[in-house]
Amino acid sequence: MGSLGFSIAMIASTSPTLTDTRLISSSMGCVSTIVAPSLSSVSMVSSSLGIKRSVRSFKFRVSMSPSIETRPDSDVGVMSSATTKKVLIPIGYGTEEIEAVVLVDVLRRAGAEVTVASVEQKLEVEASSGTKLLADVLISKCADQVYDLVALPGGMPGAVRLRDCEILEKIMKRQAEDKRLYGAISMAPAITLLPWGLLTRKRTTGHPAFFGKLPTFWAVKTNIQISGELTTSRGPGTSFQFALSLVEQLFGESTAKSVEESLLLRDGYQNPKNEEFNSIDWSLDHIPRVLIPVANWSEEVEIVTISDVLRRAKVDVTVASVERSLRITASQGTKIITDKLIGEAAESSYDLIILPGGHTGSERLQKSKILKKLLREQHESGQVLGATNTSSAILHKHGLLKEKRTTVYPSETDAPTNHLMIEGAEVVIDGNVITSLGLATVTKFSLAIVSKLFGHARARSVSEGLVHEYPRHLTPS
Repeated sequence: MGSLGFSIAMIASTSPTLTDTRLISSSMGCVSTIVAPSLSSVSMVSSSLGIKRSVRSFKFRVSMSPSIETRPDSDVGVMSSATTKKVLIPIGYGTEEIEAVVLVDVLRRAGAEVTVASVEQKLEVEASSGTKLLADVLISKCADQVYDLVALPGGMPGAVRLRDCEILEKIMKRQAEDKRLYGAISMAPAITLLPWGLLTRKRTTGHPAFFGKLPTFWAVKTNIQISGELTTSRGPGTSFQFALSLVEQLFGESTAKSVEESLLLRDGYQNPKNEEFNSIDWSLDHIPRVLIPVANWSEEVEIVTISDVLRRAKVDVTVASVERSLRITASQGTKIITDKLIGEAAESSYDLIILPGGHTGSERLQKSKILKKLLREQHESGQVLGATNTSSAILHKHGLLKEKRTTVYPSETDAPTNHLMIEGAEVVIDGNVITSLGLATVTKFSLAIVSKLFGHARARSVSEGLVHEYPRHLTPS
């Protein structure tokens, strides 16, 4: 089972001495409001996420018919709810970028009003693997605000930076005292919440490397753990599960399932496959150099995941903007500061060029004359080209996919006719071209690249650090 799957059983009720009422949440249920008895412990099993949780006096609303709306600054649909939910995501120097960006992306897709706040003295924050994120506000602006959810990403030293922020500590303690939702992933439960006294009598999980720091009798080895208002998770590889669990608690199961499908986590991809044709050796005698061109409205999850995973594998990654500014605003509003403009990046050569998806972002990438020249030169020299999601259309329209096999196109209207699309595959490699469905499948895409460049041992090591189950189909027999 991949770490992005959603059939992982969670822990038993925390209070066996109290009356136990079991509630099964069904995607077809018609109950809109359910209130547990005030002195009962309710154990609820979510059929869509496979999460068992222990809560007290738990009240939630299920949106039966959520509507879809489109952000004025994005081509990606988001869920609309009757009441706006306010969410705070704090970040600091060394925050894990996959965890932070997945939280922001998924919660905004669900319709939450998400504020990304820097605990540093400036808005720009360099994350743990080198991605530069631009926060919406400084944490001081959030001190007097009331949030429906505060969720902490992990990463080192990011978790320490969050812990040492007095304003954030006060916000989190008030959140817990007021019985509002709060969460933490990876190192944050042990490094940030524990010193603040917010794990007392709470069943908790966290990153395997920091699991020993959690209270012994309350620590559980599960991907997602819900204990009352607190939700914890293990690492970058469980970020989608973590974020979707929070969406379900905020908006209900119907909304969570809709967002899940938009992220390509639907049932048809529970047992996906990677396919390779015309295998060639990608290994190099030097540190691989990778270019990731990006534009406004590119998919932030794809940008950040590819760069993070490859940098963990010791690849030299350059993220280059095709816009006039180093700063781009991605499809769900995440602001990223790139390493270079495409003109400067074009002065160097690369072993791989990888295009992230996003419909509008891909259109903007396609219009870049500098990028078009780079892609043609890469193709003519036999170097590797990669594309996720809708960006495969760029390679097709530039004539770089002739007789190549790829993953299925997200849109039938963009589907080319001069190459084969492999149904049911998340990642397809054909010689020196690699394509992916993108979004939640992009971790497997990135690990496949690591495996081709360095071998399975390094890819498996990176996968373990992500707390992501290394795909069996990538393991040599």
